[in-house]
Amino acid sequence: MELTLESQGYLESLYRAYLEDPLSLPEDWRRYFSALTLEDLEDGRRERQAAPLPGEALDLGFLLKVEALRQAYRELGHLAARIDPLGRERPRPKALSLEAHGLSPEDLKRPLPPLFGAPTLGALLERLEATYLGPVGFEVAHVEPEERAWLLSRIEAPWPKPAPEVRRRVLRSLLQASLFEAFLQRKYLGAKTFSVEGLESLIPLLQEAVQEAARFGVREVVLGMAHRGRLNVLAHVVEKPFEAIFREFEELFPEGYVGDVKYHLGHSTDVETPWGPVHVSLNFNPSHLEFVNPVALGRVRAKQDRFGDRERKRGLAVLVHGDAAFIGEGIVQETLNLSQLPGYRVGGTLHVVANNQLGFTTLPSEYTSSRYPTDVAKMVGAPIFHVNAEALDELLFVLALALEYRSRYGKDVVIDLVGYRRRGHNETDEPTFTQPGMYALIAKKPEPWRVYAERLEAEGLVSEEELKAWQEAYLERLESEFARVKAEATPVVYSTLGGVWQGYVGGPDHLVPEADTAFPKEGLKNLLVRLSSVPEGFQVHPKLKRFLEARREMAEEKRPVDWATAEALAFATLAVEGHRVRLTGQDALRGTFTQRHAALYDYRTGERYIPLQHLAEGQAEVEIHNSPLSEAGVLGFEYGYSLDYPEGLVLWEAQFGDFVNVAQVYIDQFLASAEVKWNRLSGLVLLLPHGLEGQGPEHSSARLERFLQLAAKDNLQVAYPTTPAQFFHLLRRQVKRKIRKPLVVMTPKSLLRHPEVVSALEELAEGRFQKVIPERVKGARKVLLTSGKVYYDLLQKRKELQAEDVAILRLELLYPFPEAELQEALGAYPKKVPVVFVQEEPVNQGAWWYLSARFCGEIYGHPFSVVARPESPSPAVGSSKVHKLEQEELLEEAFR
Repeated sequence: MELTLESQGYLESLYRAYLEDPLSLPEDWRRYFSALTLEDLEDGRRERQAAPLPGEALDLGFLLKVEALRQAYRELGHLAARIDPLGRERPRPKALSLEAHGLSPEDLKRPLPPLFGAPTLGALLERLEATYLGPVGFEVAHVEPEERAWLLSRIEAPWPKPAPEVRRRVLRSLLQASLFEAFLQRKYLGAKTFSVEGLESLIPLLQEAVQEAARFGVREVVLGMAHRGRLNVLAHVVEKPFEAIFREFEELFPEGYVGDVKYHLGHSTDVETPWGPVHVSLNFNPSHLEFVNPVALGRVRAKQDRFGDRERKRGLAVLVHGDAAFIGEGIVQETLNLSQLPGYRVGGTLHVVANNQLGFTTLPSEYTSSRYPTDVAKMVGAPIFHVNAEALDELLFVLALALEYRSRYGKDVVIDLVGYRRRGHNETDEPTFTQPGMYALIAKKPEPWRVYAERLEAEGLVSEEELKAWQEAYLERLESEFARVKAEATPVVYSTLGGVWQGYVGGPDHLVPEADTAFPKEGLKNLLVRLSSVPEGFQVHPKLKRFLEARREMAEEKRPVDWATAEALAFATLAVEGHRVRLTGQDALRGTFTQRHAALYDYRTGERYIPLQHLAEGQAEVEIHNSPLSEAGVLGFEYGYSLDYPEGLVLWEAQFGDFVNVAQVYIDQFLASAEVKWNRLSGLVLLLPHGLEGQGPEHSSARLERFLQLAAKDNLQVAYPTTPAQFFHLLRRQVKRKIRKPLVVMTPKSLLRHPEVVSALEELAEGRFQKVIPERVKGARKVLLTSGKVYYDLLQKRKELQAEDVAILRLELLYPFPEAELQEALGAYPKKVPVVFVQEEPVNQGAWWYLSARFCGEIYGHPFSVVARPESPSPAVGSSKVHKLEQEELLEEAFR
């Protein structure tokens, strides 16, 4: 309890009760008030018979000074805590002195009420010094008041000592972590391992985190981390066989292997705990450090959803950060911001900062403007515990506290594990070039396991003989595995898809048959009725009544289906067939262009109703969430979600396609290359509004050319559909086929309300997605090949010019390239008939470079050329008037 005006009144009432009947109070309070009375008598301040008034007896002024001192330790103690294992001095704040609060050494013997948890000021000061100026620095002043009070009650109570078997287990883990690094450096001299040396305690910390999390009901743990210490984590936390790691060092790979460096790879295992097995998965990660964070969170959310875990208790994300990266990379802020949002909550993340006190060659004074690299976590009120990496017993206390806090409050918590980096950035780097003083201190440091072993030996928990036996047994195991690899030069065998991925495939697209994506017409009609219905008494916005009426008319086939309705029907049909649907993005519920209205809001009460969630008994979940104003963090999260929900339709929508490049890391490092690097598949769908409509350079282009440049070995699907029915079948096809590849869709803007961009309900009830939409024109002098929005401009222009001798073919799927379908469509025309690709993007953008590189002036025997805007470093002009002139010129050129 903190001393406040309320607690002062409480003290006075207790004192009055003591004067009336001492036995009415608990023993500790009687002892305190008795000590106060004796103190007064010894000071000769009163006659024995005169009972002092409550305010005078309690000396509230003195108690307020003591409370100020206690608060100073709570808020500032971390600044002087001994958290640096290199022993460098940390200045002690002046506020951590008696004099700063008007107290003196003479006050040390004065009694304190039980609410201070110590009988005298001296005893309190001793306890505050031990708690707040030891090897743990606590930062909780920024935490919500109720949570802070709970944390302080735990922090200021006696800390339980870990059980002897736990301490021995931790020592053994520390020892193995050190021996493993030394073994790799001895056997593979000069190879990069990005060793964990100096922070070996990270390994037992992660191992014990799994054990402790299981106690709180966690059954799935997803780890995200960069390269530092990763090989050690692979070997000792997720139990990747030593043999597999050694084969990767020997570069014994199967034929055709592309892969990634060994310290980027992931692995998973089942860890036995006293509370049941826990599945632990270390997420693969590129060199882009913190970008794995939202991916790991998305995976945890998907696992929780699969469990039906709405309390977000059964899955845990553990993110291991570098100190410089945690404060330096903006994706950290984006990820933290997701932590309490309804569409992204995972019940709190355990953040562990592997703090080397150095970023490559850059000191903290050079990489952060804040006091600690962890200060960014204060934005979400996360408690921050700075721990000396050599203080293993205290680290275990902090870990237990952190996970209990996470379980109790469902929020993020940070452990700043302060150590050092024994070697350079990698094993061939020379750190003394830039940090000679720091590395002079590091050179004197014994291995951390020796420091902890000395502590346990002194307590009789381990003997020197045992330590020697542990070392010999572990090294013998390493040598045995190493010898086997040297003797049997067989390649690494990577695991095939299993678990929830059983039955799904990657690889060549043409090997996987097309799926039936049609849906019975009567079923579509029923769903349209459900999509246009609201609960009784729900007052629809006056302007949306026509929107719902239009959908009812579509159900009656009085009106064709528009784009937004086709999308809603794709979602609805999949949901009633048992496939979860999840769509997020900025303004996704309403839609950037006021087209979707997935959520309806009562015009009087503001209450929300989502028709897609009320389609049929037993339907799958349909989640649509407005995302924060973030592309990278949200796209990373949805990519992670797709990794653990292959049977669902998982979509991310950009507000405008132009903004997708903010998330370019996820496109390049994850979506496009994960299959060849890590053997991981994803069926994530990107909806990217695209098309030149006079809205300027930043509201015109989703950079189609970049996706096509990344396309190789059937890694992606890139589509630019032109009709609602095509979009309907494309989305259903993504789920119904057994192949899983990311799907990038160029979606419309102005076409959402174009009178020609509609489909008959029959087209959804029958047929399938057409990769190429052919057109037969007898005696055609020219064939225009095009994709997307410009098709409707060409159609209108052909009508104006009455150019009936020009055929227009639509290339709806750009990748994997539909060779057979396009060849068949062009086969209707003599070889002398030229084919002209028409795009509205500048000639150095859009699909043309991709097509010209593929066909080099001739397409299946036809002359092949392009009509496009002139090359430009910018996607579009900033003037609507100039845009219209350019577009008209482009259309005229196409029909010449």
